[in-house]
Amino acid sequence: MVDHVLPIVMWMIAAVLLNRFVNWSSARVTARIDAQFAHSDSLVRTESAKHQHALIQVISWVAIAVVYLVAAYNVVHALGVPISALVAPATVIGAAVGFGAQRVVQDLLAGFFLITEKQYGFGDVIELTITANATASGTVEDVTLRVTKLRNADGEVITVPNGQILKATNLSKDWARAVIDIPVPLGVDMGRVNELLHRVGERAFTDPLLSTLLLDEPTLMGVESIDVDHVNLRMVARTLPGKQFEVGRNLRARIVRALATLGIAVDATARDGGDPTTGPVPTRSEDKR
Repeated sequence: MVDHVLPIVMWMIAAVLLNRFVNWSSARVTARIDAQFAHSDSLVRTESAKHQHALIQVISWVAIAVVYLVAAYNVVHALGVPISALVAPATVIGAAVGFGAQRVVQDLLAGFFLITEKQYGFGDVIELTITANATASGTVEDVTLRVTKLRNADGEVITVPNGQILKATNLSKDWARAVIDIPVPLGVDMGRVNELLHRVGERAFTDPLLSTLLLDEPTLMGVESIDVDHVNLRMVARTLPGKQFEVGRNLRARIVRALATLGIAVDATARDGGDPTTGPVPTRSEDKR
């Protein structure tokens, strides 16, 4: 009893305790990273913080896997099973599993390069192309060597195996851009419209709330396209990472109100792909002059 059962029980208890310790340590480190962001003046996480958060998740996942593998090996050894006798069966089983587990190996390799290349990290807003016609978008909540977990605008958690990702589009790395297309009727005075939209960009950049999200003044690019009954004007604005959706909503509201003073009713649409993370955010009312 002492020679066989007790070592097995001890190894199982040790594996459970080490698992909890790894999870506790990982939670502490990530909480410290989150606390630094919460107490700072930054509106978005730094790229270093996002990568550290993702790296901690991967390290804890690998550490837990190693703990259970070592515990399993010692349990087998404590049972008195000769390890050398398992080499031949393990080779056959390993070959069979290898053919069936190619996708798992592919996921692990893809996850390794995903982390080392810093393609995205915890808190990034991304869009993943899984097949030619299927995409998944949302905020990164968890990254391991095998899967990436996203939370979309409906609150659903999407789990994507890393090996199935064909293309990763990071919408919140370094900086972002809000693109707003404004359809204007052909009969209007384009000079007055351009002047009015330039004022909208200037007033947005001096707004105390919006200026914290903008990296430079919104720019009117001019006529983007001409249709049968209207002309499309385009305005672009460089923003902090992940803030292009909020800035786009705010600018569209300002543009609609400004053009209404000329008697022009428009439905300004953005080409920034919509917000994959949240619903509409209330915008700050602009003082009329």
